[in-house]
Amino acid sequence: MKVTNLLPKSVDTIFVLLIIVMVGFGFLIFSSASLGLLARDGATFNSVAFSQFVFGVVGGSLAFLITSSIHYRHYRQYAFYIFIFALLTTLLVFIPGLGMTHGGATRWIDLGFTTLQPSEFLKIAFVIYLATWLSGVESHLHTFTRGLLPFIGITAIVGIIMLKQPDTDTFMIMAAAGSAMYLVAGAPWRHILIMGIGGVLLLTLVALTRPYVMDRFTTFLNPEADPQGSGYQIQQSLIAVGSGGVTGRGYGQSIQKFEYLPEPIGDSIFAVFAEEFGFFGSVLLIALYVGITARGYRIASHARDSFGCLLVVGFITILCTQAFLNIAAMLGVAPLSGLPLPFISHGGTALLATLAALGIVLNVSKFQTTR
Repeated sequence: MKVTNLLPKSVDTIFVLLIIVMVGFGFLIFSSASLGLLARDGATFNSVAFSQFVFGVVGGSLAFLITSSIHYRHYRQYAFYIFIFALLTTLLVFIPGLGMTHGGATRWIDLGFTTLQPSEFLKIAFVIYLATWLSGVESHLHTFTRGLLPFIGITAIVGIIMLKQPDTDTFMIMAAAGSAMYLVAGAPWRHILIMGIGGVLLLTLVALTRPYVMDRFTTFLNPEADPQGSGYQIQQSLIAVGSGGVTGRGYGQSIQKFEYLPEPIGDSIFAVFAEEFGFFGSVLLIALYVGITARGYRIASHARDSFGCLLVVGFITILCTQAFLNIAAMLGVAPLSGLPLPFISHGGTALLATLAALGIVLNVSKFQTTR
């Protein structure tokens, strides 16, 4: 659909308010969870909190303002170059002396004063390029050679790099977002079925060749089998969540974040939050994610063109999938993934990239229809 002479309208204020609340609320939660570092790493608390605030909150807010002011259609013109640049930047993690390895994964670039996780920006580039391609071949998506095959090829390029790091979880989220965009663009259900079967086979292969992935599934099926080993994190998480009760212990009063929960500022941060704010607080946090997701998809449904719609679908799907997989893992209803909780978990790069992507979503809302 082509629309010309579009005049910008006011932005989606509800979407903006939800994001502001999540950023502020998220930093408060992060600050409390990071106190657990005092019992482990001492002075690390100050540097971690400072990095999260400067690069995540301040830098992310600036990125949000910038991307929300750039007409989203400009990205279409430079989509290929943005994608290639993001791929090359992500490959830099494999250069000795530049890439940094932690916990068996090589996902960061060491800048000296801080680290950068380029895969966070690859998420944005992947969505932009895929939205550009899909919006240009909508009439051919029903074919195998011009629809499914190129889509698999684009996704596979990203997959090879991500699985090499390895970062299986992030790739799965990107693939899920890409599949949602492919479906919304008009792909036939038989293609989705083929991709679903292929995804299951790929995940099975990864689990068979990478023991840590298999451990996640076996732990999910029987978390009590190895309570001091592979099942330790989920056991401590459930203790934290259960200790929160209905109203929680109170802000800053978590016990599990001190020496018990692995990664209290990372993928276990929801458990810390649930212990401090209880059932009511957890419901409120989930409601905020649901609100951002619902409002985002509403913006997509009212987008002026298919490119804008696909951009929003991609970014919002990444956000909501990552959030709910993290929460589900901490509640024991999904396998542990190691995924950070958007807006809250430690990672200045992640928060900056998330807000930059949501700024693009907000810009799309400026030009939405009123239907």
